[in-house]
Amino acid sequence: MQISCAFATATDTPRHVALAESLGYRRAWLYDSPAVITDVWMVLTRCAERTTRIGLGPGVLVPSLRHPMVNAAAISELAAQAPGRVSVAVGTGFTGRLALGVRPVPWREVAEYVRCLKTLLAGGTAEWEGAKIRMLQLPGFGAARPIDVPILIAADGPRGGAVAKELGDGIFSVLPPQQSAQPLPSRRSHLVFGTVLDDGENLMSARVVETLASSAVLRYHRVYLMGGAAAVDELPGGRAWREAVEGYPADEQHLAIHLVQPDHRHRPHLERLVRSDTLSGTPAHVANVVARYGAAGITEIVYQPAGPDIERELHAFARAAGLATDRARPPPFWPAGRRHARWPPPTVGG
Repeated sequence: MQISCAFATATDTPRHVALAESLGYRRAWLYDSPAVITDVWMVLTRCAERTTRIGLGPGVLVPSLRHPMVNAAAISELAAQAPGRVSVAVGTGFTGRLALGVRPVPWREVAEYVRCLKTLLAGGTAEWEGAKIRMLQLPGFGAARPIDVPILIAADGPRGGAVAKELGDGIFSVLPPQQSAQPLPSRRSHLVFGTVLDDGENLMSARVVETLASSAVLRYHRVYLMGGAAAVDELPGGRAWREAVEGYPADEQHLAIHLVQPDHRHRPHLERLVRSDTLSGTPAHVANVVARYGAAGITEIVYQPAGPDIERELHAFARAAGLATDRARPPPFWPAGRRHARWPPPTVGG
């Protein structure tokens, strides 16, 4: 099983991807959610310039954000910069759409988009918005067609699974693996959040709570979207989060969702949320869970480091997953005493 990583795309992500490459991570997936993070394609090209081996790709692209020709051209250029290293994931858009105040894209439209994108990359003529389109770039303007780039479908339910079966080279999931009534692609990438504990540390240490605050917000947001107020109120700290969000004007609540962090007065109750929703624990526990994912058919674990010390998270997970040697830790990314200007960062999930 491959061990990869994912990043909430930031100006400093290329340095973190270079570190991930040195630690042995197989691939770096970068989120595409322009309302709350920086542009995925601009940062991916910078990652390509700083690395030589690690796989690169957007995870996941949201169809409504760009015309398929725009993404095809971007994929072509990245494939030219990092030949043999590019993979792409496409989904309905969770954060990428909801932060704009609209619902995720219907699966029917995702399928149409992927068909068009695959046709363009193959060098064929596709139809979009009633017009025939084809990549017309001459040599020197991206990779030569056909462009053989794996396209994964970000899906957790049966409708997305059906699109992955028809059109995808793999499936990119967030929810824990479940038995499926339909055969799925053999390439199965699974996104996990979490942190590896230091010796003597527990799940409710200040460091752990701060590191995993963004993943808690992501859980609140997903449950709120799918189950409404009653469902999110059942989560530890969920009611306080919901009431804070609903304190904003109705037409601006989607702008507030990623700014309202868990109420730390509920810290004693957040341990259950951390235990159930993140891959967090001792190095031995993390290694054991990674092995169980492999036994369940996952072919790629995609770990998203979070918190104020991304480098620490990458090192700790790499050691727990069996990637890292006893390399000396590089100097801190931020100068002593300096913290990220927008910490905690916005939560993103594609």
